[in-house]
Amino acid sequence: MSAPARDRKALIIGCGVVGPVLALYLRRIGITPVIYEGRPEPRDDAGFFLNLAANGTDVLETLGIREKVLEGGHESNRLVFQNHKQKQLGENPSETVLIKRGLLTKSLREAAVEQGITVKFGKRLTDVQIPHEDMAIAYFDDGTEAHGDFLVGCDGIHSQTRRSILPNAPDPEYTGIIDSGAFTRNDSIPPTDGVMRMTFGVDGFFGYQKVPTGEIYWFENHERKQAPDRAALDAISQAEWKKKLLRLHKNDHNEVSEIIRSTDGEIGKWPVYDLPSLPTWNRGTVCLIGDAAHATSPHVGQGASLAMEDAIVLAKCLRDVEGVPDAFETFESLRRDRVEGIVEMSRETGNQKAPSNLVTRKVRDLVLPFFLKRGVESFEEIYSYRVDWNESV
Repeated sequence: MSAPARDRKALIIGCGVVGPVLALYLRRIGITPVIYEGRPEPRDDAGFFLNLAANGTDVLETLGIREKVLEGGHESNRLVFQNHKQKQLGENPSETVLIKRGLLTKSLREAAVEQGITVKFGKRLTDVQIPHEDMAIAYFDDGTEAHGDFLVGCDGIHSQTRRSILPNAPDPEYTGIIDSGAFTRNDSIPPTDGVMRMTFGVDGFFGYQKVPTGEIYWFENHERKQAPDRAALDAISQAEWKKKLLRLHKNDHNEVSEIIRSTDGEIGKWPVYDLPSLPTWNRGTVCLIGDAAHATSPHVGQGASLAMEDAIVLAKCLRDVEGVPDAFETFESLRRDRVEGIVEMSRETGNQKAPSNLVTRKVRDLVLPFFLKRGVESFEEIYSYRVDWNESV
């Protein structure tokens, strides 16, 4: 039998979005969490931006930290979809919070530290061992190790925790899409009044929102059949990448080129991967959550929100189910169908962003309004999901 909750220590691998959220919930049920982060120090300016939907922000509300964590974000109250000539094809009235990733992870980490949770940097995981049913051991590349009653891998799509406990699990799969993201300012672009505008272009997909500060948050997706070498992609200069994006969108409405051309700062670029269904998310005293268990492509904006859902559900299972392995099994049974359905939906959505010829593009513009209308119902179902902390598992 596991030790009483008040005596248990949890090893949390990764201090991104989900690690601090899980730590805060574990602390609430009397478990002592310690977060281990592989990076040598915080990088609060790293990354670009993401959307948090109501199903994610509600998890922060339950912790009492929603307002503080999201104070640097901006409301996004509607998605408007248009074609390359700016003809509106449909809209989705979903309300989300648009926030810079580094700002979000910084605020979550600080919320955890304020409540006495230890965060250790420079601890890159190399292996995990499970000596018996009441222990997990983490080994780090600096030669140190940490012992706990259990370990949770919050270390993302390329999770070392997953490789350690499931060495034969499938690798992340390239989805055929290259993603870019950046920030800019351009006075010629009118305010969007909380609307994220999405363009199905001739050779790519482009989305942007101009927030009240005047800053424009934008992203771009285009098809590339073969996964690029990440080092080769990183080696492409900013000027060269900007020219490529301008070429891809030369036949789209002017706002797209105006936003790209005015961007002087870094334009991030990365291949989009998701994770095939794993045979299991746990082994003994080790469990995977968030992208480590079910990474989804960003096309429906649910990666961070699903991870936050995982955190509260896992903490409830550890609170209400006797024995850590049984708690982990219960967690997986509660979560698998929902998250894998959203992973599949996201991949299907990404496939529609791929370039099309003149005929298929015209057909797409005709049928897309009906598809988007149906999609609104799916999004409402996703966003309306809530986890009642006070309800027993």
